[in-house]
Amino acid sequence: MALLGAQPLQAQNESGSAPHIRATLLAEGPTQPGQTVTMAVLMQPEAGWHGYWTNPGDAGLPLSLDWSLPAGAKAGDLQFPVPQTLVLQGLMNHVYEQAYAVLVPVTVPTDAQPGSTLPVSAKAQWLACTNQICVPERASLMGTIAVGDGPKDARFAAWRAALPARLDQQGKFEATPTGLALAIPFPATARIADPHFFIAGQGVIDYAAPQAFARQGDWLIVTLARAKGAMAEHPQSISGVLALGPGAGGLAITAVPGAVPKGGTPIGGSGQAAFSWRTLVLAMLGALAGGLVLNIMPCVFPILSLKAMALARGNSRHAQAEGLAYSAGVILACLALGAALLALRAGGAQVGWAFQLQNPGVVALLVLLATAITANFAGLYELPGLSVSRSGASAGTVGGAFGTGLLAAFVATPCTGPFMAAAMGVALVLPPVAGLAVFAALGLGLALPFLLIGFVPPLRRILPRPGPWMDRFRRAMAVPMGLTVAALLWLAWRQGGLGLMGAALALAVALLIVLVMAERQRRQGRTVLAWLAPLAIALIAAALLGAPRLAAKPATQSEGLPGTQPFSQAALDRARASGKPVFLYFTADWCLSCKVNESVAIDRDTTAKAFAKAGVQVIVGDWTRADPAITTFLTAQGAAGVPLYLWYAPGAATPTKLPQVLTPQTLPDLAAGAKQDG
Repeated sequence: MALLGAQPLQAQNESGSAPHIRATLLAEGPTQPGQTVTMAVLMQPEAGWHGYWTNPGDAGLPLSLDWSLPAGAKAGDLQFPVPQTLVLQGLMNHVYEQAYAVLVPVTVPTDAQPGSTLPVSAKAQWLACTNQICVPERASLMGTIAVGDGPKDARFAAWRAALPARLDQQGKFEATPTGLALAIPFPATARIADPHFFIAGQGVIDYAAPQAFARQGDWLIVTLARAKGAMAEHPQSISGVLALGPGAGGLAITAVPGAVPKGGTPIGGSGQAAFSWRTLVLAMLGALAGGLVLNIMPCVFPILSLKAMALARGNSRHAQAEGLAYSAGVILACLALGAALLALRAGGAQVGWAFQLQNPGVVALLVLLATAITANFAGLYELPGLSVSRSGASAGTVGGAFGTGLLAAFVATPCTGPFMAAAMGVALVLPPVAGLAVFAALGLGLALPFLLIGFVPPLRRILPRPGPWMDRFRRAMAVPMGLTVAALLWLAWRQGGLGLMGAALALAVALLIVLVMAERQRRQGRTVLAWLAPLAIALIAAALLGAPRLAAKPATQSEGLPGTQPFSQAALDRARASGKPVFLYFTADWCLSCKVNESVAIDRDTTAKAFAKAGVQVIVGDWTRADPAITTFLTAQGAAGVPLYLWYAPGAATPTKLPQVLTPQTLPDLAAGAKQDG
């Protein structure tokens, strides 16, 4: 009976009939006495029915709750997810046509006994509608809160991510002859598609009237029509939700009276900025420079051994053909990754740059690739395009150069460097064809050094002559590639625990056995492709599909600096409200440039002492695995990937975006300046 009572109970409509929107009361998990737990009212409409946002629009009624709580318990305000628009017969409605969760913080009494279970209930009322009829519904919701320790309901992370992110500075609004002009702080590089502003106050604007949007620097200008019959007076503040587009989430906005910037670039019907050749050219130049810098970024080091072997073959008569093939492979891979990113975001997925490395299956696949390259460099087998004969002559092929380019881009692109971050942010704002041009420019920058070697004879003549040393060099390059395998296995452990790491290691060993067997067969003059290809496909399928299923709970993340808190919008709000400086940074275990910055500038005694003296609060967002809340925040900041470093000075309305390459003195100097200002 105790176990049964701990489960959430679904609501029954008090009229006795089955509701068209089924409501269920859930607790995120156990909590300690005096602490707050998040409750959810899960609303599940039947097909064709919908519920309403807190301001339903021209018609409708939102969910309301009348709580019955234990003595000393307290329920907070209802938190609604970002709504959708629905226009019927000229009336604008703010609705939810799919299942949605309304979250409510509930504080447990301080005298609650650990190990006990607290009953909670609420009388709920809502309106369920189709496009033709509406039915008022009500029910008694019942649930329980366990006091103590225990696991959390994993569904709450997605429900919390569906809430609008609170903007960290106020907007401005002013009256116009026809209504209101609203200025919302919004980075110029941040993507927005099909925006709509849902105002919380009723009777202020005409909900069904078209909303005009324009971009003016780091401001989004919204023109709203006055409600029919509304008075000329306007409220002292305006709040609401800016929806960024289908599946892209939204921002919770508060605006006060103030001057709204004039003019701006109108946003097209798709919500994208009007096309500009100047913007495209600047973005492509930035991407080209970013691709060049990637050649020396630490995150690209595993691929440099591949390039070194290719460059050593620069005197080959096929140098130009290999240069073109390598460049084609790099550019094609960047285009493919860019197209996948744009398509996923257009479909509503919360993904960003380097999204492929957030998939445990892709990490397992990279373990196989790095293992194959390491074995080739060590001489265990010959791989066309990468192998060098013992005489030192080139064994390179155009196909091998193309494959090397594909792999180089796939492994190199997860990190962002100088110039690249802004270019990638613009690529997500531009129309799809223009955005793909930016991704192609990134690939060209990454391939440009090798392309120049192929087409500029003086550069090829600088390289050493081919000879037996090349075979020794290749074997030496097996060491960094072997370290790459170890790093990828470590990443697998960080992402999915020992289960994922063990699966990836087993697949790598199986691949080594297959490659050694294939090499023996090849040396005996036997054909190996007929059985090698199916085995390779099976191993790849096991990596992509099977390995993630064996993943256990991810390993505990390192704490970083003393007192570091994991990122959440609530944690950031509390830290900023404290009046102390805040350092917020986003990282990932697969981003080597992030790890270099942490070693060089963040996780240092001098930084820790400077932060402690200035009272700096540190928050870290770990993006090793996909996190919709982090992706939403990065998008709002105009960032397409990590690293991202933000410094919030006390009382500052907006954060200072720090460079992506930190020095040992960057953070201590900021902390010292903040202490002096204080």
